[in-house]
Amino acid sequence: MSDVRLSPRERLVLTAIIEMYIATGEPVASQALARFFIDREGLSSATLRNVMATLGDAGLLEQPHTSAGRIPTAAAFRYYVEQITQTGRLAAGVNASIPNQPGPSPLSEARRGQIEESFSGVSSSHEYLERTSHVLALISSGLGVALACSTAAQVLEHIHFSRLSTGRVLAVLVTQAGAVQDRVLALDHELTHAELETAARYLNENFRGWPVERILSEVARRADLEREAYRQMLASVEELCRKGALVAAESGPAIYMDGIANLISSELDRERLRQMLLALEAKQRLVELLNAYVDGRQQEVRVVVGLDEASPAMQDLVLIGAQARLGGSNLGTVAVIAPTRIQYQEMIQAVSYIAKLSERLLELPAD
Repeated sequence: MSDVRLSPRERLVLTAIIEMYIATGEPVASQALARFFIDREGLSSATLRNVMATLGDAGLLEQPHTSAGRIPTAAAFRYYVEQITQTGRLAAGVNASIPNQPGPSPLSEARRGQIEESFSGVSSSHEYLERTSHVLALISSGLGVALACSTAAQVLEHIHFSRLSTGRVLAVLVTQAGAVQDRVLALDHELTHAELETAARYLNENFRGWPVERILSEVARRADLEREAYRQMLASVEELCRKGALVAAESGPAIYMDGIANLISSELDRERLRQMLLALEAKQRLVELLNAYVDGRQQEVRVVVGLDEASPAMQDLVLIGAQARLGGSNLGTVAVIAPTRIQYQEMIQAVSYIAKLSERLLELPAD
C-alpha cells in the first residue's frame, strides 16, 4: 500500500470511516460522517460524498448495497495499519475523538495488569506458549496462536532413567515444548539403580530450562572442576549424556490454538466459514502460514491484512504476530488471527507486550 497517495482530507475521512466501522460493524453513511465532522469547515455531506467516491475509485471503500454506506476494503485496512506502524499513532490524528476508540497509548494499565495476572505462575516455555494462545484469544475475540520454534523443543523439562538390563538403560526425556522421547542407551560402564536416580535428580535440579546441547559441555566442565568425591557421580551423568540421553526428539514444532469459537460467531457465510475452519484446523497449514508471514529475524510486530494467499476463505482475516525470544534466540511465534474489524492499535500493542514477556518470565540460566 506504500504507493497509495491520499490528500490530508482523504486520509482524515478514510481514518474516520475505518474507526467508525471497527466500532459499529455497520456501513458508514455520509450523514454519519457529517455529524462527526460537524465542526470541521468544508466537510458537509456533499463534500464527504465526493471524498468517499474518490476513495471508492481508489479501491479503499466498497458499497455492500446500493442504498448502504461504505465499508473499508482490505486495501484500506492495510493503509490504516501502515499509518499506525510507521508513526506509532494515526497520521490523521482523529482517533481520540471517536467514542470508545483507543488513544495514543492503547494498551491501558488495566489491560497490562490483566495480561500480567494471566501469566502468573508460568515458568516454562511450554506453559508460556500455551497460556499465550488462551490470553490472546480472550482479549482479541479472535484465534490466539502460539508456535514453538523448532529449537524450543530442545529445552530440558525433565529426564528419568530406568535400568533395563546389564549395560542397558531407558532414558525418558521431556522438553519444555511438551515433546516426550524415550531412548535405550548402551553404556560402557554398569550403573546401579541408585546411581541412575542420582544422575536424573542432578540433571533435573541443575539443568531444567537449559538448552539440551549446552548441558553435556557444562557437565564435562563441572566434572573437571569439582572435587574428587563429586567426580564419580558427574562421570556417570556425563556418560549417560554422551550415549544420547539428551538428544531431543525430531518432531514438528508444537502449536497451541485457542478461540476457534470466536471466529464461528463472526460475520461470515456458512460455506466460507467451513472453508476457513478447515484451513485453520490443518495445523501444518497454520504452521506454514505463521512461518511465511512472521520472520524470525524481525524485531517488530507483523500485521498482514487478508490471508487469501493461504486460503481464499481467509480473505477477511488479519494476522498480527511477533517473535518471542529467550536469551537472544527465537522461542516461538505468538499471534492473533481475527476478522479485519479488530482494534488494531490495542492488539498490536498486546501482541508486542506478550512477546516481550518471555524474556522476563523465562530467565535463561547463566553460563
